[in-house]
Amino acid sequence: MVKKQNGERRFLWLTVGVICGMCLSYFWPHEPALAVATDRDTDRFAISTVPTKAGNAEAVFVLDFLTGRLQGAVLNSRSGKFTQAYFRNLAADFGVDPTAKPHYVIVPGTVDLPAQGRVQFANGGLYVAEMSSGVVACYGFSFLFNNAPTPPQQLIPIDKFQFRAAQ
Repeated sequence: MVKKQNGERRFLWLTVGVICGMCLSYFWPHEPALAVATDRDTDRFAISTVPTKAGNAEAVFVLDFLTGRLQGAVLNSRSGKFTQAYFRNLAADFGVDPTAKPHYVIVPGTVDLPAQGRVQFANGGLYVAEMSSGVVACYGFSFLFNNAPTPPQQLIPIDKFQFRAAQ
């Protein structure tokens, strides 16, 4: 009889523990796991993803080190097509000598800027550094969730700073 009561108590405490755990997990604040990625070939190009404001849509950007051109697009999750395209000539922005070999670094980041007029910025942006100029620049892009493709837009320079003297 005593063994039967001990077994019933264990089952009762197990049941209470499971129910409390389920209640706790239900009311615990949920935080979505957001991830961005960056990869690069040592001296030719880099690729990076940037979140937008539209649910699970994200932009992908490719920086061509040889031309200094940054290009990107947003994959529309409804249509499965790239509907918005972006570009920027970074060689001109950083004042890179066309005969020199530039050294770029690119990373995505959170750039949650307020809307400016009809322009609504995406949640993310790109930080680009160039070693010979010693400058880091932040670029944002406007984003509207459209099913129809739109003409390519220039990336918007947000700000920049000098992290070392130019060489």
